[in-house]
Amino acid sequence: MTSTSTRAVSTWAPLRSPVYRMLWIAQLVSNLGTWMQTVGAQWMLVDDPRAAVLVPLVQTATTLPVMLLALPSGVLADLIDRRRLLIATQGAMAAGVGLLATLTGFGLTTPAVLLTLLFVIGCGQALTAPAWQAIQPDLVPAEQIPSAAALGSMSINGARAIGPAIAGVLVAVSGPTLVFALNAVSFVGIVVVLVAWRRPAVESGYPPERALAALSAGGRFIRSSPIVRRILLRAALFIIPASAIWGLLPVIASGSLGLSSSGYGLLLGALGAGAVTGAFLLGRLRARFGQNALLTTGAFGFAVATVVVARVPVFSAVFAALVVGGASWLLTLSTLNASMQLSLPAWVRARGLSVYQLIFMGGQALGSVVWGVIAAATTSSTSLLVSAGLLVLCGLSSLWWPLHAKTSDLDLTPSSHWPEPTLIFEPEPLDGPVLVITAYRVPPENEDAFLKAMAVQGRSRQRTGASEWRVFRSVEHESTFVETFVVRSWGEHMHQHYTRLTGQDRLIEEAVERLVDGDAVSEHYLAVRDVG
Repeated sequence: MTSTSTRAVSTWAPLRSPVYRMLWIAQLVSNLGTWMQTVGAQWMLVDDPRAAVLVPLVQTATTLPVMLLALPSGVLADLIDRRRLLIATQGAMAAGVGLLATLTGFGLTTPAVLLTLLFVIGCGQALTAPAWQAIQPDLVPAEQIPSAAALGSMSINGARAIGPAIAGVLVAVSGPTLVFALNAVSFVGIVVVLVAWRRPAVESGYPPERALAALSAGGRFIRSSPIVRRILLRAALFIIPASAIWGLLPVIASGSLGLSSSGYGLLLGALGAGAVTGAFLLGRLRARFGQNALLTTGAFGFAVATVVVARVPVFSAVFAALVVGGASWLLTLSTLNASMQLSLPAWVRARGLSVYQLIFMGGQALGSVVWGVIAAATTSSTSLLVSAGLLVLCGLSSLWWPLHAKTSDLDLTPSSHWPEPTLIFEPEPLDGPVLVITAYRVPPENEDAFLKAMAVQGRSRQRTGASEWRVFRSVEHESTFVETFVVRSWGEHMHQHYTRLTGQDRLIEEAVERLVDGDAVSEHYLAVRDVG
């Protein structure tokens, strides 16, 4: 059902929304500025004697903040007004890049200053990413979300194709100061569109989640979701070895290929052009091949590109290989990102995406350091060949650790199907913990199937809020089982009742109900304080 609806919606359909269209254009301009900044920053360091270590640190300084702020930023994006959060972060990044341009213009940007400011700007990007993806359902109808994701990927990779080439020319002509200044201006468009957009207010009717409780709930969801955990594993297996080519390409360009900054920009443009080409082919490839086949192909394609970059000192061959690498990059990451989007219910979407960003950007940050250190100890070529070998292993590992069959095929429609408890008094939201007990009578012939179905239901309870979950068999009453789970507060249990359950949770519970006699009976107990 999901794939059919996805094919029926045009890739360009979201652009019919005026707000989405303006934001998409503004984001494209901002992405151009970001890629231009990356080229300017890396090229400032290629003549340094420590270039093999310093150049990859540009990527590390930009992406490392995600490791520190990804989870808090996901919580913020789920708990506060995402529009205001985006306005604040975009404005702060504009100020940070403006400072970098000013210092560079006065000749005060040492490698330490450059990396420090890139780290600060990266903090803004870390706070932006989950909120940016989470506002998509506010901009376009649900059936257009896959198309919006594809357009977002095209924006990033289109900027990657054009921005580095422009930056290479500008750096060669006037130095990196102009590149940094243009990037500072590029954030203004997004701020203007966000200020003009009047996002409808959403009233949940329930007290908002507390920050620490929300962080804990997001972690429980991921731990209890085998589908999400496998997506994250596939992302880590790919991104860590794939980060080598991004970190070491400037060194290869200036060393074995003898290129100027404009030549390096063309190589980055080849990666971007390949990614845009892959975006156009992706729909047909998805219709023809499964997700795991696409991930395997992407890993092998990027490995081939990495080997060519490492061993063939010919510009045309490296350029062609990077086009293949860009398409492979897009193939892998768009498959993983779409799978993640379609596996997260709305209430935890930003938190789940923040963990994905943590794996993606953090893997790049750590990988760049590792490949830079290996290059310094051996050669850049050797470092790239090691990463290519790991990419081959990544592709083969889909035989043992594939994406789960239900990936991207879940019913995540909100479902308030639990009956409202009959109360003799109204607990306060912070009262708790709450113990929920449900009794089942199970025919003997259904017991094995019932326990298997309950194991699946247990993960559902934990995803939606249960901190503890167990099933007990009665030793006094034949064929009687009791399910118990604990939720940390009454307020969180009410969120579990009315905002966290999905159609998929309902299907899981219906599978249990088909195996029992009569209706299950649930009771709620609230912990008594100041006892003993």
